Amino acid sequence: MRIHVADHPLITHKLTVLRDKNTPSPVFRQLVEELVTLLAYEATREVKTTEVTIETPVTKTTGRKLSKPRPIIIPILRAGLGMLEGIVKLLPTAEVGFLGIKRNEETLQPYTYANRLPDDLTGRQVYIIDPMLATGGTLIDSIDYVFEKGATDVTCICLLGAPEGVAAVEQHVGDRGVKIVLGALDEKLNELGYIVPGLGDAGDRLYGLAE
Repeated sequence: MRIHVADHPLITHKLTVLRDKNTPSPVFRQLVEELVTLLAYEATREVKTTEVTIETPVTKTTGRKLSKPRPIIIPILRAGLGMLEGIVKLLPTAEVGFLGIKRNEETLQPYTYANRLPDDLTGRQVYIIDPMLATGGTLIDSIDYVFEKGATDVTCICLLGAPEGVAAVEQHVGDRGVKIVLGALDEKLNELGYIVPGLGDAGDRLYGLAE
């Protein structure tokens, strides 16, 4: 498994505003979209392309276009939906699937309650998006799910990660084709399984349900 923590002043600036508990939901949503576009730029450095011949107004030349089969983007419901627009701006031709995985607040264990994915992901580059990599349970389940459907090339994009979650995912996936792209790697998890310093519950803050 490979891990990439984005190191860019714009990402740091936008994350700082996201973390602020006084940032209202509309601003929070807009910043998430902007952050995901920046992170997706890093995450798609290895997207598969094919050489093509085109004709410019001046002459014929060769270039590159995204290969088929198309990449597939999988937001983890519900908070991952807030990240979707930011990545489809870069990959407008990508297919979009959905996974609904929720964490039990007592056991901290994830369970799948909904999925909308192709039956066969063989040969597809998969991009899983979820704002927070906390305990790692949700991401592990998501990665296992797409590998069971034939995927071998999986990139996970998260705004924030905790060392405990990163370690759990790394131990689980081993040397399989998984890459994790983070906006920042935070200090730790607290006793409730929240990232510290973190930004609170991303889903609630995206959709205006936070107190």
